[in-house]
Amino acid sequence: MLLRQLEYLVALARERHFGRAAAACHVSQPSLSAAIGKLERELDVPLVRRGRRFAGLTPEGERVLLWAHRILADTDALRQDLSRMREGLAGTLRLGAIPTALTAASLLTTPFCERYPHVRVRLTSLSSRQIARRLADFEIDMAMTYLDDDEDLGEMRAVALYEERYLLLTPADGELAGRSTVRWAEVAALPLCLLAPEMRNRRILDAHFARAGAVAVAAIETDTVSALFAHVATHRWSSVIAHAWLHMFGVPEGMRVVRLEQVARQPRVGLVTAGAGPEPVIARALLEVAREVDLREVLDRLTVGYLA
Repeated sequence: MLLRQLEYLVALARERHFGRAAAACHVSQPSLSAAIGKLERELDVPLVRRGRRFAGLTPEGERVLLWAHRILADTDALRQDLSRMREGLAGTLRLGAIPTALTAASLLTTPFCERYPHVRVRLTSLSSRQIARRLADFEIDMAMTYLDDDEDLGEMRAVALYEERYLLLTPADGELAGRSTVRWAEVAALPLCLLAPEMRNRRILDAHFARAGAVAVAAIETDTVSALFAHVATHRWSSVIAHAWLHMFGVPEGMRVVRLEQVARQPRVGLVTAGAGPEPVIARALLEVAREVDLREVLDRLTVGYLA
């Protein structure tokens, strides 16, 4: 059994099409099919349901796929470990991030790349559910996501980076702009632009509004932070933003940030890696950088500056 055969099986499961899987692996379709057929003979089990087109994996194929992800991830970790011993850390860090934490990712990736110039970073915006699945399947090395909310990350290693704090972003001439602190129920009455309900940040905000006895009905809902800021910058709407967003977008001209009343429990954002198998050397290196940067202090200092 060769690693190449496992790579072909992983590509086929991902692409669900022999031609696309072959193109992704930079081989001909007959070569990919032959390699998977040889793997089936070596393991003495059928792996692929075959018809006129790809029809999915057999139960045995699904089990082999789980092992393939693990074996390939361990192989990458071994190569990274040996590379670091030989010439310093090299390779590609596959980093996922929820959209609300993506705005602060550069605070980690920039010093990381400066310290390890031979490492490339592949940063992908993913939902919290996608992160849990991709970590379990060893498709990413590490992720920035919520640590202690309503969705289970499974058996993951986690290191907290910062607590998400919430601010009202509102027009400078708005009715609440001159206040030092505003209540959640007051914000619910404003014309709002918020993230979409399927996003974890919005579900957290809705829970805070509910605890204040209010319901926020947004005139504009979007699944990207950049689109939210683009709408709020027109001065037509207000929004509840996470303080980490200020690092990327700041406060648009003619707008003001106001502190929201403190909630009982502030969601933690952190770095997570898969709990099974050895921790990738490249992920461990990013953790070292994160401990030195101290995102909590950096973001809190930034927030105080804008509130002032």
